[in-house]
Amino acid sequence: MNVNTRPGGATAAPRARRTARWIAATTLTLGLTLTGCAAETTSSSSGTSSAVSSAAAAAGTTSTTDATTTAATITDTAAAAEAFLATLSDEQREQVLYDYDDETKTTSWSNFPVTFVERAGLNLADLTEEQQVAAMEVLEALLSDEGYATVTGIMAGDQYLLDNSSSTEESLGQYYIAFFGDPSDTTAFEVQFGGHHLGINATLDGSTDAITFAPTHLGVQPAVWTNEDGEEVQPFGTIYETAFAFYDSLTDEQKAALYQGESVAAMVCAPGSTCSYPTGTGLSGADLTDEQKQLLLDVIANWVGLADEETTAAELAAIEATLDETYVNWSGATVYDMTQGDGIYFQISGPKAYVEFAAQQGSAGADVDGVTTSGWGHVHTIYRDPTNDYAGSATQQESTGMGGGMGGTPPGGGTPPADAQDG
Repeated sequence: MNVNTRPGGATAAPRARRTARWIAATTLTLGLTLTGCAAETTSSSSGTSSAVSSAAAAAGTTSTTDATTTAATITDTAAAAEAFLATLSDEQREQVLYDYDDETKTTSWSNFPVTFVERAGLNLADLTEEQQVAAMEVLEALLSDEGYATVTGIMAGDQYLLDNSSSTEESLGQYYIAFFGDPSDTTAFEVQFGGHHLGINATLDGSTDAITFAPTHLGVQPAVWTNEDGEEVQPFGTIYETAFAFYDSLTDEQKAALYQGESVAAMVCAPGSTCSYPTGTGLSGADLTDEQKQLLLDVIANWVGLADEETTAAELAAIEATLDETYVNWSGATVYDMTQGDGIYFQISGPKAYVEFAAQQGSAGADVDGVTTSGWGHVHTIYRDPTNDYAGSATQQESTGMGGGMGGTPPGGGTPPADAQDG
């Protein structure tokens, strides 16, 4: 196997074509209208298209959507990964493939732009249209329709900011793909995919029929916008809905234990950081009714449920067994009204799952007239499994460049620009 031993992958494409080339390839060649694919995050993704299926068939694999079993997802994803690798040159294969236990997988994802924290693997902006189609086929095989819609909605938000905002961050729209271990349905490998506001780390192990997305970062900015077809796009709609369904189910006494104050809390374990998994603050899972426990699992499912039904059910069952030892806390707004206040923060911390959802109190220089791009409209999240991050294959190191995603000095010294201070 050709193995890359450094982060960053290919040299970045010239700035003038980075985003334009990638978006043009995905919207035209894939038939994937990013600005409309996640108008309702609970609906099916519009990313599946005849163009994608044709490209997959030409590469020697068949596109499948929404596999229902873990084994099928592993098989489909491994096949899509091999089809993608078949489109690459030897040099590109060397850049995209890493040893399974290479610690680069722990340092190459962040909430910060790719210009400050190097990502592993290949920049999709440096690929041909055929290669970009094949790369997206990997995601399509890995994720459920809803998961795929959420991810492409996050990507669409970056493009929306690039097209409409005051941001000068030229990394918007750049996404990287890397594999740790040889893609196979008999052994373990990881798919890493992401850029700004996105860091998927999915480990698939065909020898045990197991998939984990721990750790994974999902972020969004803006949280709601209207696309060119007049459709409202809200990639995190389901997260907000399930979170407030849980909050609204609580008694006044439970809310008093849960609530930490009006000020929106800052993230404790930022994407790309090491984490001590703080717990014991807020409302104990042991003090929830069975119905409330299910509503809390519905919230957690937004992260663990990115793939198929069997994978989701197995992971949620393991988390449910530890809910009595899990704590939840909340700060900020207590009513789901995105026109008021500075947004919300919640933390779910237990033996088997750690989730943070944090509104970011800044637009990161990405202002759009009439659109909320901070607070409710700028969110970072993290999902981790204290027992099984990276399927136990590596120990988290601090991300490169930005002090684990917590701010600091970018590579080469100096101060992060205003549009990157808070990621």
